[in-house]
Amino acid sequence: MSRKTVIAGNWKMNKLASEVPAFASELKAAITGAYDCDIVICAPYPLIPALNANKDVVGMGVGAEDVSAFEKGAYTGEVSVSQLKELGPQYCIVGHSERRQYHNETDSSVNAKTKALLANGITPIVCVGESLKQRECGLTKDFVNSQVVVAFSGISAEDAKKCIIAYEPIWAIGTGVTATNEQAQEACHDIRAELARIYDQETADSITIQYGGSMNAKNAADLLAQPDIDGGLIGGASLKPVDFATIIMATAK
Repeated sequence: MSRKTVIAGNWKMNKLASEVPAFASELKAAITGAYDCDIVICAPYPLIPALNANKDVVGMGVGAEDVSAFEKGAYTGEVSVSQLKELGPQYCIVGHSERRQYHNETDSSVNAKTKALLANGITPIVCVGESLKQRECGLTKDFVNSQVVVAFSGISAEDAKKCIIAYEPIWAIGTGVTATNEQAQEACHDIRAELARIYDQETADSITIQYGGSMNAKNAADLLAQPDIDGGLIGGASLKPVDFATIIMATAK
């Protein structure tokens, strides 16, 4: 079954709203060849209106980098799904390793956020991935699959098909170290097999699984050629229009 290839930039806490129009124009100019993917930029909340205003320049989707699991209440600094929805993003990252590390997010909170996004028509990009110690101990498959199981607990097959999963080995995020093609493919294949166990093969084959973890202009084509890798969640390279365009064009078939 064919799946959507999605190249999503994760800007993290970078750029200003005033820089978005120039970025969109530079990205459009840098895409000089064919590509076969959906383009998404996920950014901090204040940048979302500017991205929406410029999304047609390139033809891209807009995403947030997190959302609260709570609908309203005394949660200072949090943003609810309904508040987010008014900003107009189509996507939202949940469970990124930096959120798990710095904000003590758990698999259960990722599950709650995923459900809230689905209920409001926003596509969740669900992040999973292991630490270097877990990989070295041979625990990658068991650990990542356990994250998938909890993240999709209580979610129907129909809703699961609306999600994107991003496999991001923690040891490769922002380090310049990238999983080998074989390591990335094996992990994404194991995630798909776990989805087939939870649901069925048809559902598993419908879900886009991205690789994230220092995907860049040089290694994107080889990673994207792997059968179970359906795009990328791109960090640093997504801030550079030429590099991001190179990754986008690497999806051409």
